[in-house]
This record gives sequence, structure tokens and C-alpha cells, in this order.
Amino acid sequence: MPTVVQQHSVPGAIRSLSTLASPDYVDLFTIATDGAAGRSPEQWARAAVEAAGLAGQFVWRVLCGLRLERRPSPDYVGGWKIADRGDRWIRSEAASWFMTAHIVVQVDDGQLSVATFVRYDRPIAALVWPPLSAGHRLAMPGLLRKTVRAMRIAVESGT
Repeated sequence: MPTVVQQHSVPGAIRSLSTLASPDYVDLFTIATDGAAGRSPEQWARAAVEAAGLAGQFVWRVLCGLRLERRPSPDYVGGWKIADRGDRWIRSEAASWFMTAHIVVQVDDGQLSVATFVRYDRPIAALVWPPLSAGHRLAMPGLLRKTVRAMRIAVESGT
């Protein structure tokens, strides 16, 4: 089973991929996986959102109140707007009336990294996000393992 590492110090190279000025919350999880660079960051992001499933959608849409697109679109990943991308990374964004969130997926040779950035736009966010972030940190290792397994199956089946 691949090891997932939560990095407590987010490297400047990944931090710079989010345009949020002074985020109130930042985390980074990395998982080693052979062939990570063989798929695009968007493919990895889509696999991760699918791995999050209905539970992820519930947290994002209901508990965080994020306004996510409801119709499938090439400009969105699981309702999150694709805001920017590079050869090895993609940034998705969403906002609610009280917070703004960015998810950065970065693919390097041998590893997949997912960074979460949250800015509190209203004081209530400081009450809502901290308990949700504890669940987020607990869920991320399993989510990344599930994403890697799904991607490995897709590669083996040729899809």
C-alpha cells in the first residue's frame, strides 16, 4: 500500500500555484506512485474527485456551502472550476458565501501531490472549516490511495 505523507511545510513552488493571498488554511498531501507523469494533472484531479464520491460532494456542497457547477463540463472537475493549469499541475477553485477554496494537483515523476488552500471570507468560516479540516486530513490518505488504485486500473484496462 503506497505511503501518503502530509507535509507540514508547503514548498513555495506549490504555494505559488494558488492565487489566494494570505490563505487561512493550507495543507499538502503527497503519495508515491510509479507512472504519475504518464497521466495529465486533469486526469488525476478527475480521478480524485470521483474517489471522493458522494461523501466529498456532501462536504463540499452542503457543509462548506461551495457553489459547484451541477452539469458535467470540460471546464469543471466535479463541479470545481478549472481556474488555471500547467504541464504538471492544475488548480480548481470554488467559493461559498463565507469561504474560498483552491485545490492544486501536481504530478511529478513518481509522485502525486494535492494541496488545499482555504481563505476565510467571513468570520463564520473560522468556526466551520477547522472541524471540517480535521476530517479532511483524516480522509486524504485514503482518498489518494483510492485515486492511485483507480488510475492503475484505468491504465491496465487501457482507458
